[in-house]
Amino acid sequence: MELNGERATADQVKVLALTNYGHFTSMLVQGQRVRGLSLHMQRLARDCRQIFDAELDVDRVRHCVRHALGDDNQAIIVRVTVYDPTLDLGTIGTDASPQVLVTTRTALPQGEPKPWRLQAACYHREIPAVKHIGLFGALRLRRAAQRDGFDDVLLLNADGTIGEIATSNIGFVRDGQIVWPRSEYLAGITMTLLHQALDEQVVTEPLTPADLVGMDAAFATNAVTGVRSVIAVESTQWASDHKTLRELRELYADIPAEHL
Repeated sequence: MELNGERATADQVKVLALTNYGHFTSMLVQGQRVRGLSLHMQRLARDCRQIFDAELDVDRVRHCVRHALGDDNQAIIVRVTVYDPTLDLGTIGTDASPQVLVTTRTALPQGEPKPWRLQAACYHREIPAVKHIGLFGALRLRRAAQRDGFDDVLLLNADGTIGEIATSNIGFVRDGQIVWPRSEYLAGITMTLLHQALDEQVVTEPLTPADLVGMDAAFATNAVTGVRSVIAVESTQWASDHKTLRELRELYADIPAEHL
């Protein structure tokens, strides 16, 4: 765990627990390369402007990530958290000086991720387009879903339309097309890369759980796990081996990664 390229102390990171104000991105680094690296940096810069009213030096971010990794060429999950260790509950309105915290953990062996079963719940993340660190509501519902025997939670808007999974996007396959829900959500890096690659094969429309019986398959996207089969939303079920999901995984694997 490094803050601005140096080992972080407990005093420097305790504000993340006590004040919990900041934003982040997580990415899979393989051989010092990241698929969608430019999009990760754009996200960090955009979110920093929105929640700190400050510009973020993304070249500095990349330097901090390289420093934390050293010469390690294994598959590593890197989280970059941007926050100001000097802010607290009483001084949150002062001008901020955002800092870069890099944490790493070894990725699990790469392969097709375990299919998911999702429980639906009504919840709308605050400022959904920002990948902020305020995850309590989504994690509370994920915990409830897991304790009910599901793998994660599918978040529904107040009008019953589908938004996103707790920390992933969801997509569907219908007659050979990819269907994304039309909603306010965080457009993930994997989702964005696939959308760009597929272009005319993609549609976006409002969806409710009742619409899912007309879908041929479902999947979740996330920068760490790529494309994951979703085999159930509540009682609606699909096969995990639909050919379009295999094609999506192959397409994603062929997207060139960028060097840090």
